[in-house]
Amino acid sequence: MSQELKLIVPDEKIIRRITLLRGEKVILDVHLAELYHVETRALKQAVKRNIERFPKDFMFEVNDMEIDQMVSQFVIPSKQHLGGAKPFAFTEAGVAMLSSVLKSKRAVEVNIGIVRTFIALRKMALNYKEVIQRLEEMESKYEGKFKEIFKLLNYLIDPPVKNRQEIGFKRKGEK
Repeated sequence: MSQELKLIVPDEKIIRRITLLRGEKVILDVHLAELYHVETRALKQAVKRNIERFPKDFMFEVNDMEIDQMVSQFVIPSKQHLGGAKPFAFTEAGVAMLSSVLKSKRAVEVNIGIVRTFIALRKMALNYKEVIQRLEEMESKYEGKFKEIFKLLNYLIDPPVKNRQEIGFKRKGEK
């Protein structure tokens, strides 16, 4: 990623905007508008004028249940944040298509950064699958020994909670 692009939109800011809906990694129109420095209304208008470029696997409208889910998971602060309209959710392909609809220099640079971030996330997911595969291979190769190591690792990650008597001062009559 070029140094200039990193200054425009840091990777972390893009990653925080990517959410999982309907089994797809997507970015909401409100977040894209923020990254592009345009009004959400203007972004949606441009998309609606070119709707034939955005099939369902590129972009979809978020339903009420998904909006409630995003509010509960702090993806968006509240329903009011959306301004009363249901947001569009753009997949990686939809974000790439936006570069043909939004012509500003910033939009093109931001799109490049977003697409690169999606690619990096996909590579990380592949690496994760490779690690899981290697662990499974080791488990089958070392049978019982690996189970003990795995048991110990689980214990360190999530130690069992024991019922302990609380410490500290207590008033008379408190247990």
